[in-house]
Amino acid sequence: MINNDPIAMLEVNRQRFIDIYTSKIKREGADKLLAFLTSDSCDFFTAPASTRYHGNFEGGLLQHSLNVYDCLCDILARPRVKDMYGISYPEESVAIAALMHDLCKINFYKTSYRNVKNAEGRWESVPYYTIEDSLPYGHGEKSVYILSGYMKLTRDEAFAIRYHMGFSGTEDPGTVGKALEMFPLAYALSVADMEAAYFMEGKAN
Repeated sequence: MINNDPIAMLEVNRQRFIDIYTSKIKREGADKLLAFLTSDSCDFFTAPASTRYHGNFEGGLLQHSLNVYDCLCDILARPRVKDMYGISYPEESVAIAALMHDLCKINFYKTSYRNVKNAEGRWESVPYYTIEDSLPYGHGEKSVYILSGYMKLTRDEAFAIRYHMGFSGTEDPGTVGKALEMFPLAYALSVADMEAAYFMEGKAN
């Protein structure tokens, strides 16, 4: 069963990501960005999404990005969102915002080891994730910075990625609130990110 095989699941997620990316994102520079993401110098497809919480496993970042994409598509497809609020975005913008919102986490986590006692009371070396930030440029803003090196973003896309942490980030709440009010894609992405992290993935035991 694929669900019980992490390696097979990783490959399924990788192929799904590439399929969505290549079918939805046609912007100039998209091919170069994908070439980087799939290169040996980038760990996007194998990196965790965090050190201890949601997605803290190999391929967690990839899984989280796909989960956020699914959640964002669902949010924007609601009749209330489309008909009452008049919120609509191109499929390309949705894919860029969701799939690329956490590019700041590529080449960010490293595997280290520590000694812990096993069930028999003996010490053994076990792996765990640590942070090694070689580009200390914040969170959402770092993702925008990396993306902007490959393709031109719309203002909605840039603000959505920049403020995808919503009020859980470190910014002034007034600034966050204004950004979410001015750019509905930012609000929708922040909700999709929380839904994926808290409900689809949850905290690791």
